[in-house]
Amino acid sequence: MDIDAGPKVMGDDGEFHATDEVVDLSHTPFEAWAALALFWALAGVVFTQFFTRYALNDSASWTEEIARYLLIGVVFVGASIGVAKNNHIQVDLLYRWLPAPLCRVLAVAVDVTRIAFLAAMTFYTVQMMVKMGNYQMTIVDLPMNIVYSVVLFGFAVMTLRSVWVAKVHWRRGYSVLERPESEMSDR
Repeated sequence: MDIDAGPKVMGDDGEFHATDEVVDLSHTPFEAWAALALFWALAGVVFTQFFTRYALNDSASWTEEIARYLLIGVVFVGASIGVAKNNHIQVDLLYRWLPAPLCRVLAVAVDVTRIAFLAAMTFYTVQMMVKMGNYQMTIVDLPMNIVYSVVLFGFAVMTLRSVWVAKVHWRRGYSVLERPESEMSDR
C-alpha cells in the first residue's frame, strides 16, 4: 500500500495542515435551539447545586426541584427533534418479509397513529393544566403550569413534526420503515 496515496495532511514544512468544513446551522429547527437552551439552563442549575453543596457546604434547596423540571423540559422538547428526524425506535423486521402493498398500509397506519397519539397527549396536557389551576411548585413559589406548558410545547411540536413527516412519506411514496436506508433529508 502506497503511503502517499491518501490525502496530504503534512506540509512540506513538516507541520500538520488541516482545515475544518464550514459549519452550517441554518437547518437547525427552532425546537433544537429551545432544547439546547433548556439543557444549558439545566447545566447551570446543576453546577449551582454542586457548588452550594460542596464548596459552600450549604445546599440551595431549590436547585434539585428546578433541575428536575428542566430535565423534563429537555426530554419533551428534545423528543420533538427525534420526531422531526424520524429516528425514534422502530421495528422494521416485518417490513422485510411482508408484501410491499401491505408494508405501505402499515407505514401509513404508523404515521396516522403517531399523529393521533401525540395530538391526544397535547389535548390531555391542556386538560391537565386547566384542572391544576394555581397549583404551586413544592419549594419554589411558581405555578406548576410553567412546567406543563413546556411539556405542552413539546407535545404540540411533536404533533406538528409528525404531520410534516407523514406528508414527506406520502409525497415520496415510502417511509423509513419501508426503506430503512432513507432519511428525512432525502426529500
